[in-house]
Amino acid sequence: MTSTGLTERATRNAERTRAAVLAAAAEAMAERGTGVSLDHIAKRAGVSKSGLQHHFPNRESLIVALVEDAQQQLRENVMSHLDLSENEPGKLLRAYVRAMTSGSEAMMQYFTAAPTWAGIYQIPKVIEITSTDAQWWDDNLAADGLDAARIMVVRRAAEGIAAAVAYGDETPAAVEQARTTLLHLANKGEFNEL
Repeated sequence: MTSTGLTERATRNAERTRAAVLAAAAEAMAERGTGVSLDHIAKRAGVSKSGLQHHFPNRESLIVALVEDAQQQLRENVMSHLDLSENEPGKLLRAYVRAMTSGSEAMMQYFTAAPTWAGIYQIPKVIEITSTDAQWWDDNLAADGLDAARIMVVRRAAEGIAAAVAYGDETPAAVEQARTTLLHLANKGEFNEL
């Protein structure tokens, strides 16, 4: 095997290990909070503690990577619901509504894990990452052609529905009705037209 082939294999193995550690950490922290031991996470991921620390030298770096990963997954989930054939303002907001109301496993994990991560917002790098991500959403939703008040109401309502679904507080029929209403509002519809 060539040295290029060995390097590629080592890179793939490192990427798999990193992904396994992130998945194990997300599950463990959802169950036990951010104080779960790195040893527990390593065992759950099927790696040694030193293997975990090769990728994440400490708890803070692991938490920062988890936040980045969760935000990336959310963004990818929303983009997978984007319909480029919609030539009307608000198509990104409608994709956001569709993603939030999909009931997907990714949405469930995103919203059910949040309360166990409360302490992470004291980490400066997490604050920086979440601020940058929030600004990205604000800028891109605003550039999509709807007014700021409509975006805020529809966006926050969709997030509330996603959280309610994650906690089993809404029926599928109620979620579908809310989704229809929010998509209507994200398409410049008026509430009294429903």
